[in-house]
Amino acid sequence: MFSLQTMFGQGNQFYDLLEQSAVAAHDSTRALHEMLKGDQREPALDAFKLARQRERDASEKISQELVDSFITPIEREDIEALSSALHKINKQAEKFADRYTLAVQHLEHIDFAPRAAMLEQAASVVVKMVKQLRKIKLGPMKALNDELRSIENEADRLMLELYREIYSGDLEPLQMFLLKEFFEILEKAIDRCREAGVVAYDIVLKNS
Repeated sequence: MFSLQTMFGQGNQFYDLLEQSAVAAHDSTRALHEMLKGDQREPALDAFKLARQRERDASEKISQELVDSFITPIEREDIEALSSALHKINKQAEKFADRYTLAVQHLEHIDFAPRAAMLEQAASVVVKMVKQLRKIKLGPMKALNDELRSIENEADRLMLELYREIYSGDLEPLQMFLLKEFFEILEKAIDRCREAGVVAYDIVLKNS
């Protein structure tokens, strides 16, 4: 059932829900970083599950609002694309944590924390970009987009260092496999942040 507020209002509920999704994605990356930089490095999945549930709730509400709302503040396709991109950030962080739980005994001497820190940083920038959508100002959004691109470039550089380590001959085959798999999950998570940033930036470009 349509409400007059939804039909003729500004559609601020979409901004609220997208921001909630972005914050939940950032929270999951922060939980991952905290887990990996801790002394005991024992996987604790509660924080990931909670963040994922919050993101899922926001995503479902966005879908319902798109059905119920007569007017949206930005194009429906853009809302759907951004919601999907934010969902994938959360999904990658949880995927890493779930698999790390199974393989932690083989990874005691591998330090994932620096890459996880970059992922958290990238997700933090995405939160800022999503919050900028209310203002539709190109200058601040471009600066954030440049910052996110810089993080992605640095992550790519670290990946090259990783491959040198993998093929150094100093690792056991299982360690080589796991190291490559886990770092690629982190790399993909940063890529998902970049994708969300691109969607947010494109929204501002189209509407400024």
